[in-house]
Amino acid sequence: MVKLFSIAVLYRTPTNAMKLAAAYDLMSFGFFQRSSAQEFMSFSAKLVTERTDPGTRQSIKQGDHMCHCYVRTDNLAAVVISDGEYPTRVAHSLLMQVLEEFTKKIPAGDWASGKEVNYPVLETTLAKYQNPKEADSLAKMQADLDETRIIMHNTIEAVLQRGEKLDDLVSKSQNLSDTSKMFYKTAKKTNSCCNWV
Repeated sequence: MVKLFSIAVLYRTPTNAMKLAAAYDLMSFGFFQRSSAQEFMSFSAKLVTERTDPGTRQSIKQGDHMCHCYVRTDNLAAVVISDGEYPTRVAHSLLMQVLEEFTKKIPAGDWASGKEVNYPVLETTLAKYQNPKEADSLAKMQADLDETRIIMHNTIEAVLQRGEKLDDLVSKSQNLSDTSKMFYKTAKKTNSCCNWV
């Protein structure tokens, strides 16, 4: 199951990165591990932000987890920590959205202070993006296309069930070379191809 563990907004200086706001989902950790997990996520977000050049993004894999970071040219940064299955494109889309919303609500003059700000929107965003297909329109569209492909697959089976046999269609086809027809027959015998029909 895909999982987002944290979202953090930081401000990067030439020598340091300061956490401005963060949200965590630590329910998958044991009760006594949660504070250590949160502390390590904060440390990782700070470290990755300090090592990411302004205007760049990066994704770093550590074991079964991913750390996605985006530092804008104005040194405002966002970091998402997820499991390894969470889609990278969705994570980077989330980073851009978080920074855009943060910029609208928190004035730029407050960033350099390094003081954490009250920004409860991150909790809502973290919950929303737990399901990347619902949160991201492109992922949702891909799921719809996958469903359509399954429906089309069933339609081909229905056509073949009306008395037409694929073997007959292959042998009658003028669009297939003799080599392709031989490949089909051999593959069908070994059951290594064409299982979808």
